[in-house]
Amino acid sequence: MTIDFSFERWRQVKDTYGRWWNGELERPLIPVVVRGREPGRPEPAIGHKQGTAAYDFAVSPDEIVDRWDYELARLEFLGDAFPVVQPNFGPGVVAAFLGARTQVTEDTVWFHPPEEDLGISDLHFRLNAEHPWLKRIRAIMQAGIDRWGGLVQIGMTDLGGNLDILSTFRPGEKLLLDLYDHPDEVRRLTWEAHEVWWRCFDLFNAVLQPTNPGYGAWAGIYSPAPHYMLQCDFCYMIGPAMFDEFVKPELAATCGRLDNAFYHLDGVGQLNHLDSLLGIADLKGVQWVPGTGQPDCGVWPEVYEKIQRAGKLVQFLGSLDELDRVVDRIGSAKGFVLGCQSVGPTERDKVLRHLERYGVA
Repeated sequence: MTIDFSFERWRQVKDTYGRWWNGELERPLIPVVVRGREPGRPEPAIGHKQGTAAYDFAVSPDEIVDRWDYELARLEFLGDAFPVVQPNFGPGVVAAFLGARTQVTEDTVWFHPPEEDLGISDLHFRLNAEHPWLKRIRAIMQAGIDRWGGLVQIGMTDLGGNLDILSTFRPGEKLLLDLYDHPDEVRRLTWEAHEVWWRCFDLFNAVLQPTNPGYGAWAGIYSPAPHYMLQCDFCYMIGPAMFDEFVKPELAATCGRLDNAFYHLDGVGQLNHLDSLLGIADLKGVQWVPGTGQPDCGVWPEVYEKIQRAGKLVQFLGSLDELDRVVDRIGSAKGFVLGCQSVGPTERDKVLRHLERYGVA
């Protein structure tokens, strides 16, 4: 095994993250990986791709996992970091399992409505459990479980947000008009998507558990208990009343079924939903992303402070320097988890100084 990690370190990670989830850790979680380690093994023949869907089906799951193994072997794990991979088949792959058309690029997948243009009343969500991608993702996960035996956390593929899945089939202004013209149909499809989402979540975890170290999603937070980074990017375009009517009930229901639910608050247009989100008792935390064209994460201390005051956890996606700026303003980094920082060897000493500041061993 060439990956610079051990099961003993996993025991420490599980203990540390478990205390953080329970609000018992006084310091923030700061995962950092340093690139450039000598992997100690030959480089695989297949290249590295950001989007797993970009690999032709002629490339076997074992070959994909072997490439991941090589990439992980090139990393040093500092602070609260751990080895993790995620089958990337695009944000909202559940839409594909429901019949959406797919457009694959090197790093992601775009989802489009089927050729047949159905009215919302004729639209029904039924999972195709034999979809080639669903079977492919499960096969890749199984290859990872067989290869690593729990040394590497295999994250959940990006299932998507509920209304975001629906918006794939009702793109543009269609879904916005449906909220006014066909509210009952929107609610029906929301709960149909809810059931399909959970069937997918369970189908993938049937492969991953109990060997996988724990649970994780695209955001890279480790959880010892069922967890997901929930989202609804569509709600950027609606007001609080519609959020509470069409988004919040399903979101709260999913939070109730997860031990450690987080929400991806993406863009300033979603800030008007923050108070409502913080009122969901079973929501454990919020990840705030200012969005394209907005100031960096370090200039939103009031957002993080509001989340903290509500007793929720925070995923901070800025740099270590930006984290310093926020903590200097609000006075505490308790309950924060930094998005994993990836640095080169020349930045290692600076990272160690940051880890020392926050008491990260």
